[in-house]
Amino acid sequence: MIVAAFPSPRLVLSFRLALFYAAVFLVVGVLMPFWPLWLNETRGMSAEEIGLLLGAGLWMKVLANPFFAHFADRRPEKRRLLATLALGALAGFSLFHWAQGFWQLLGVTLITFSMFTALMPLGENLTMITSYAHKLDYGRIRLWGSLTFVLASAGGGMVLVELPVTAVLWLVLGGVALTFFAALQLPDPETTGIGGESQAPEAPLRRILREPLFLIFLAAAGLIQASHSAYYGFATLFWREAGFADDVIGGLWATGVMAEVLLFAFSGAIMARVTPTTLLVIAAAAGVLRWCVIGATTNPFVLFPIQTLHALTFGATHLAAMHFIARATPPGCSATAQGLYSSTAMGGLLGLGVILSGRIFEATGGGAFLVMAGLSLAGGACAWLLRRRWRSAALTAPP
Repeated sequence: MIVAAFPSPRLVLSFRLALFYAAVFLVVGVLMPFWPLWLNETRGMSAEEIGLLLGAGLWMKVLANPFFAHFADRRPEKRRLLATLALGALAGFSLFHWAQGFWQLLGVTLITFSMFTALMPLGENLTMITSYAHKLDYGRIRLWGSLTFVLASAGGGMVLVELPVTAVLWLVLGGVALTFFAALQLPDPETTGIGGESQAPEAPLRRILREPLFLIFLAAAGLIQASHSAYYGFATLFWREAGFADDVIGGLWATGVMAEVLLFAFSGAIMARVTPTTLLVIAAAAGVLRWCVIGATTNPFVLFPIQTLHALTFGATHLAAMHFIARATPPGCSATAQGLYSSTAMGGLLGLGVILSGRIFEATGGGAFLVMAGLSLAGGACAWLLRRRWRSAALTAPP
């Protein structure tokens, strides 16, 4: 009875990893909806300047994530690197308190987001290593990030009803401080690979870029994730123009996230039956259907059910990507592979997609979502090719 009162080591590991996701997404849940408001009302930035600042933060993924991931694959102490990055991000966000004017804000943005955006891919890499080594359920760990994002977005709005917009920066600082604490609690595998893999005998970045199937994977996952560009950037505007109230729009967004959480909750059973490449094909097919419907109708009785496909278009793509990287990455290259996925799929392609979909949305409105369906279709073709060629084993680059 006494022994049963203590949590199992696997439960403790899961809690430590989940705490990190919750802390990071606490910050993201405040930044995404409220950082533009802070830049506008406390620093007087115009819409164009805000767009440039947000774009600069997003594009730092392209530059910083592969660099830090490459460094992580050459060093065994991932926890120390994550804690250092979190502390650096905390110092960087603190500088926003004094930064004034576009150029000062841009400089602080580049420094701060180069460290903050690297936290997630490195944390994902450590989580997958630990999950495979200790037979943990990655999805049930990751879902706490999605739940915290919803709570942070809703809670931040409630806070700003009572407090001035300056509180946004203090909420962000509190979340980053919690992220630093959570990083210190993370497990620290002694190796950079899963199940005792050794470090790469050559530079991890060079080695992983010589893997043709990995490049096909980046194209597949990147195109499917980039198909969310019009949704992330312009769905709210599109639905507002259609006459939807803000609470209805919020409900549509929440429906998608909660469906994603449900997928993650059952991800262990799903991944035991479906290969990562098959899941990518399913995600692409769901994307074609979802974006075609959103572009064709503004009937809420159709949109609410179609929003549950977010579980597949985003959730299944991300889940497939994490497990493909874990199973297919060559020894000693897992963090680098994670960084490349993050910088490509969630950084460069998504950032480019937001810019292009903005122009298309301005010209055609809902037609932008039909273009997104085309991106999903292209991603599905790459996923189908990957499914036919990958044999569920670690990749080996040609000499």
